[in-house]
Amino acid sequence: QVQLVESGGGLVRPGDSLKLSCETSGFSLDTYSITWFRQAPGKEREGVLCISAYETITYYSDSVEGRFTISRDNGKHTVYLQMNNLKPEDTAVYYCATESLGSHCRFGFIEAQLRSWGQGTQVTVSS
Repeated sequence: QVQLVESGGGLVRPGDSLKLSCETSGFSLDTYSITWFRQAPGKEREGVLCISAYETITYYSDSVEGRFTISRDNGKHTVYLQMNNLKPEDTAVYYCATESLGSHCRFGFIEAQLRSWGQGTQVTVSS
């Protein structure tokens, strides 16, 4: 059974950092890409970042380039999202997901191609 569990969210001030974790089980993480996406209240899901099984990184949001990065530890079955210099507009529920393409990341975020994701973790950036 494929499971992804996000954690590490919280309430932080603008300029702070957070590191989110995505713990996976039920599949071989080393053969899958993982996508982080987010959803703010009243808004559509937005792709953030993807890391392929080969550790190539694809940014889906221009607004996070230079501030967010993604990494993976296959031995720990975990993917991380490091978020620096957080801004109020980063406030959202963050999810990690597998995608139909399997090991690669798409050039663009396609919500319909997401396959499995967790319950999400809330990130709130406010002064």
